[in-house]
Amino acid sequence: MGKKLFNCAIIVPLFGAMSKVSDKEIQGIIKEFQSQGASLQELSERLSGQITRRTLQRRLQELVQTGEIKKLGKARATRYRHVQKFKLNQKPPSSIVSEDIVPFNAPKTPKDDTSNGPSYSSVSRKIVNIVRAPQETRKAVGYRREFLDSYRPNETYYLPQELRQRLIKVGRNEHYDSLPAGTHARQIFDRLIIDLSWNSSRLEGNTFSLLETDYLLEQGKSDEPHRAREAIMIFNHKTAIEMMVENTGHLGFNRYTMMNLHAALTEDLMEKASSEGALRSIPVGIGGSVFHPENAPQVIEESFDSILEKAEAIRDPLECAFFLMIQLPYLQPFEDGNKRTSRLAANLPLIQNNLAPLSFVGVPAKRYIEGILSVYELNRVEPMVDVFAWAYEQSAARYMTIRQEVGEQDPVKFHYRDDIKACVRDVVVKKLGKREAASFLKNWASQNVTADSRDSFVNVVEERLLSLTEGNIFRVRILPSEFHEWWEQWDQKKR
Repeated sequence: MGKKLFNCAIIVPLFGAMSKVSDKEIQGIIKEFQSQGASLQELSERLSGQITRRTLQRRLQELVQTGEIKKLGKARATRYRHVQKFKLNQKPPSSIVSEDIVPFNAPKTPKDDTSNGPSYSSVSRKIVNIVRAPQETRKAVGYRREFLDSYRPNETYYLPQELRQRLIKVGRNEHYDSLPAGTHARQIFDRLIIDLSWNSSRLEGNTFSLLETDYLLEQGKSDEPHRAREAIMIFNHKTAIEMMVENTGHLGFNRYTMMNLHAALTEDLMEKASSEGALRSIPVGIGGSVFHPENAPQVIEESFDSILEKAEAIRDPLECAFFLMIQLPYLQPFEDGNKRTSRLAANLPLIQNNLAPLSFVGVPAKRYIEGILSVYELNRVEPMVDVFAWAYEQSAARYMTIRQEVGEQDPVKFHYRDDIKACVRDVVVKKLGKREAASFLKNWASQNVTADSRDSFVNVVEERLLSLTEGNIFRVRILPSEFHEWWEQWDQKKR
């Protein structure tokens, strides 16, 4: 069961004069410390004689659980920061906070200029006007299980038939119809990693620019300690995208896939490592919204499994993508990272069916959040349908152009895909120099590759070895330690 959120007014009499401090007073002191936050010691000193340290710790934890304050760091480095609540038509704060506590936290940038983004239909405009109203005037609502239960795969459709047909047309390339799942995504792999990592992170309020993201992923590390969490978020996206594209045939709409996808996206960003890839058992709040997520663990678990079961049954890949993008964040099955997980999960049916992926290129953060709030508070999907359709057309056009630039994929790379990776790994693990590697590859190819493909096979493996860096070794399942030990041999021997 979730942890009980105690009513402080009831607890106060039990502790006498030493606990007569309101939550607002605690928050007020934390707010004085502004962006750097306040430590437990600093708060204890300010409230000396008014509340015991142990009681203060408990009260702080309650405020963290309800989303009133944000906990940063661990152990002695822990600090508590004020969470600014705001309305959708106000300028949001620039700092990153938990995406499931304050959903609209993206800084105001040119990318959020909706004049170049998706347009709303007349129905969508009416819906959005409701969620744009001041929060205090909107009616509080809870999770409605019937919103999920009423959806019947291949009978119920969020995306109209005409729209699905149009999007399939722009996202499909007949050349890929007979090729293995994931072929399209692999051909534009490098560009997809940058685009999706940046845009998905940007929708969380990440302040890295596109060029900064490109440089960060190229270097494989960040030299800006003050932006460490933002860098980790981008690196995590890269890992999650690699997981989806490289393992397309082994992934599905099941717990294994979704849990591991969430774990990859939230690594080192959750308060507890045990929360990575695990359904939540504690309450969460949505700042800036009147929506209160379901907090009963049993309902969360049952609804999560139902989402996966329905997604598995949906035959139309675009409808499946949209279904996941709507239902996962609405349930809030994880303590944090729900929207990130839904955006990447939405790409799985597209990648599996060799359709253009969805990287949210150019999607204004405000439009995306208005669409999510319409689902949260009204169970209306029309605004998000408008956003999704526009975003997919942008992505499809982008990757069609990139595909044409890089040309058609080499059939040897497809047919011997796993063998290529295995040979690269063998060369590294065996610490072969360039001459030894050349001899090894020729011998291996002569025994395992058809005569007409041997030269091409060896060339592909050699190209992969020459382009191998610590930033891309995940693809061939090489550990950093293995790479560095091999590199000493590879780089020193002038061959």
